[in-house]
Amino acid sequence: MLVSCLRAQARRLTIPKKEVGKAGLDWTNLGFDFRPSNGFMKYTWKEGKWDEGSFETEPYFKMHIMSSAIHYGQGLFEGTKAHHCADGTARLWNVSGNADRMNQGAKRMLIPEVPKEMFLEACDRVVAMNLDYLPPYGTGGSLYLRPVLFGMGPQLGLQPAPEYVFAVLAIPVSSYYKGGLSPVKVLVVEDHDRSAPKGVGNVKVSGNYGADILPSIAARAKGYPTVLYLDAHEKKYIEEFSVSNFVGIQLLPDGRKKYVTPKSPSILVSCTNQMLMKLAPSMGYDVEWRPVKVSELSTFNECAGCGTAVVLMGVDSITHGQTVHQYGGIKNIESLYSLYRSIQFGETEDVFGWGQKVSAHDATNVNFTATPLPEAVARIRKDTLGETVPVVKAKPAEVVPDSSTEQASKSKPKVAGRRMKARVVYKGREKVVNVRTQRGPNGRKQKQ
Repeated sequence: MLVSCLRAQARRLTIPKKEVGKAGLDWTNLGFDFRPSNGFMKYTWKEGKWDEGSFETEPYFKMHIMSSAIHYGQGLFEGTKAHHCADGTARLWNVSGNADRMNQGAKRMLIPEVPKEMFLEACDRVVAMNLDYLPPYGTGGSLYLRPVLFGMGPQLGLQPAPEYVFAVLAIPVSSYYKGGLSPVKVLVVEDHDRSAPKGVGNVKVSGNYGADILPSIAARAKGYPTVLYLDAHEKKYIEEFSVSNFVGIQLLPDGRKKYVTPKSPSILVSCTNQMLMKLAPSMGYDVEWRPVKVSELSTFNECAGCGTAVVLMGVDSITHGQTVHQYGGIKNIESLYSLYRSIQFGETEDVFGWGQKVSAHDATNVNFTATPLPEAVARIRKDTLGETVPVVKAKPAEVVPDSSTEQASKSKPKVAGRRMKARVVYKGREKVVNVRTQRGPNGRKQKQ
């Protein structure tokens, strides 16, 4: 039913041919501010089902004055991006992860879930219709996508709304902070809480951000571009920055490196942080996702914030009361940032499958080949950290019989499904794993 609905919508929505960057903006100096684009995708839920959606060119919603989003805060939003990549394609970035997180929030707020296919289709369409506002490859910019989901329609009593709107906007942006990755000063906030225990801090509801405006503006007046929140119950544990997760880098005496990030039921888990936790081991980090005490601030060699808007935000110092924790640079943060961004822009092979090609736009540089991940890691670690990392290419699996006798090593297995051993090289490490043959004595495939 859903597939047929999307196909019907595709027939009605004609996507005119667009050219990347045709809007001709000052792409390298966009900042992170609202700029008009061609329009947005909008869907409405009513009487138990979502409609087929439409592309809207006017940047306004017509909504009832008693809508629950206005009076009771029944609303969510997400943030993701699309990029113009090295091979000329336009790609969405990890939109599947954002779809999952929005639906987690929808369950908490008693809002109808957005089918993942519809979420992905909306993101794909809004980029296709706004390609001329997509910053060209090489400018460092991106098309920021803002999915929103909220209740509307007349509702006076405190209960779910009679109607809901799901929409995806597209806005061309560059860096969230003016200095980009340049380290910033951070102030620990103790007289305000970001969220309450067992509240809605773990979902992306609009009110969480409205409550952050006052302490953030007050901190900026003191010279701190952002703030760091502690847990509301004990004030002993790090929660997160104003609009991003906390990351601490530890460089141990034995040469090991740790990527440490807080875990708490009241923290909104950043999609970017989840990707960095998967990427960090390839850069030689042990990843620790656990409760982090504020007293541990002195144990980190580098600190950063991470999120869709900022990607990574370097931290110069963190002021906690009368104590100032000064950090000695962001070389390791910079190396992670470089690798992550090279995958975003298609320069390095996306082995994780985070990028998704926009369906209405084809590659223009068909001869481009992305750098394999191990080679990119070795180059970045050498350039930013001065580390020499050998690039180990995987060898084909070598299959040998269980038996160590010469006769067994030369003969073919006579029993279908016989247990064998294979030597494989994965991420530079050789392992011996158990496998089963896939063909029997008669040459036919056998069931595993």
